[in-house]
Amino acid sequence: MRWGDRPVWVRCTAAVYVVGFLEGTGAHGYFLVTGGLDAYGYAPLPVQLLFHGLLLLDPLAALMIIRARPGGPLLAAVVMFADVVGNCHVAWSTVMTHPTAFLRPIGLLPITLFAVFVLPTAFPLRRALASGGDIEACVPSPAEAR
Repeated sequence: MRWGDRPVWVRCTAAVYVVGFLEGTGAHGYFLVTGGLDAYGYAPLPVQLLFHGLLLLDPLAALMIIRARPGGPLLAAVVMFADVVGNCHVAWSTVMTHPTAFLRPIGLLPITLFAVFVLPTAFPLRRALASGGDIEACVPSPAEAR
């Protein structure tokens, strides 16, 4: 099935995923180019490794969505969950001390908002991609459920 044959909600949701993950790829690439391997030196080593790993995981998630792979939304959800946890770990004390720091249009706020979009849409999008786009095809009728 081609993308044009899929329901509008599937195409729009996939487009938001792709744009979000490509933006993340660009951001992590920028940080690596400008800060080198120590770009995330403010974070604990596991978080630094995660943030560097996102340079590979973000475009992989975008590519899997573009290719309409049902595993793409699941990878996207795992990546966003890990990204939010890592960013919250690093920024939590600042947010608690200066709550308005969370309201900046860069950093934790857009990452959190994107995660709030990705996490609840990942399973419906996966089902839609697995069924060719028709989410109702994945839900058994009451007669079939018995």
